[in-house]
Amino acid sequence: MHSSNKQYPFFIKAPLILVGLYLFFYILFLLKDILVPFAFAGLVAILLNPLCTRFERFGIPKVWAISLTLLIAALVLAGLFYFLSSQISQFGELIPTLKARSQELLGQLQQWAAEKLGISMQKQTDMLHKLTDNGQQYLGHTLGSIFGILGVFFLLPVYTFLLLLYKEQLVKFVYESFGNTHQEHVQDVLQSTKGAIQSYIAGLLIETAIIAVLNSVALLILGVKYAILLGTIGAILNLIPYIGGLIAIALPVMIATVTNDNFTTPLLIVGVYLLIQFIDNHLIVPKVVASKVSINALISIVVVLMGGALWGVSGMFLSIPFVAILKIIFDHIEGLKPWGRLLGDNNPGNLIKPDKNK
Repeated sequence: MHSSNKQYPFFIKAPLILVGLYLFFYILFLLKDILVPFAFAGLVAILLNPLCTRFERFGIPKVWAISLTLLIAALVLAGLFYFLSSQISQFGELIPTLKARSQELLGQLQQWAAEKLGISMQKQTDMLHKLTDNGQQYLGHTLGSIFGILGVFFLLPVYTFLLLLYKEQLVKFVYESFGNTHQEHVQDVLQSTKGAIQSYIAGLLIETAIIAVLNSVALLILGVKYAILLGTIGAILNLIPYIGGLIAIALPVMIATVTNDNFTTPLLIVGVYLLIQFIDNHLIVPKVVASKVSINALISIVVVLMGGALWGVSGMFLSIPFVAILKIIFDHIEGLKPWGRLLGDNNPGNLIKPDKNK
């Protein structure tokens, strides 16, 4: 009998692969309300698993150990929100003042554009109306993302609890899926991947805390209002590569421009934030976040934009950790190591050794 294995030509395989990818991402888009909380819960469960395991070693029953772990995590988050609550309330009280100052600056900008650029006031008004209409549509998408994030917070503890409760069954399922012959290799990959992911996520949290302190101290020295709130928000946005950094700079610049009569402070904010970004990229990230899971700039930008198109704000936050997890898995599987190198931030010149005999 002849072998039934048949190699199809590229022009047949390529469309099938594209259709499969389209259906895969379309299903992810349709199920985002279910999958986004589950994805966040997976990261949280991996991060909290060592603490939960330690409680179990102390003889605490599993259900109570998980409950205690989640309670500690909730108290930490509650403490953070309580710490920022005073600044948030003050920010709400000053919104009318910010609105009046913004309208004043906008009027000055319109007058300057009419005198220096020759753009009539009517044309500027028409342009503002168009921008307002587009802004309202974008605001609707943003609010949808915010409500989606609120849904994450309601489902997150439930999913995290269940993932920690059934972690042994999930690991056993992975072992059985690959069979007994590959059990040792699968165990090695799972252990290495779990440790690397935990150190990576913990490193991201430490990096965020350091950046929050640096941002807040810099803004306090410059006399910017709501320095701690803006510094913390900037540190969280810093988790979104490049795009988040730009938004993190724009927020305090806008506040300083509206609340001050001079433009020196906004320029100083830009300079200080760029310095903090340099320190983050060249000192904090290499030391705190494991360099073996660093993602190159091209992949980072592409996956962040894809994550935003797929799952909104949540997708932008989730994109980099999950690509990092994929890289860790690729680096531990022989046949997938080229894909790991493609995602990584290694210097291309170091990947090819020159021939010294030439």
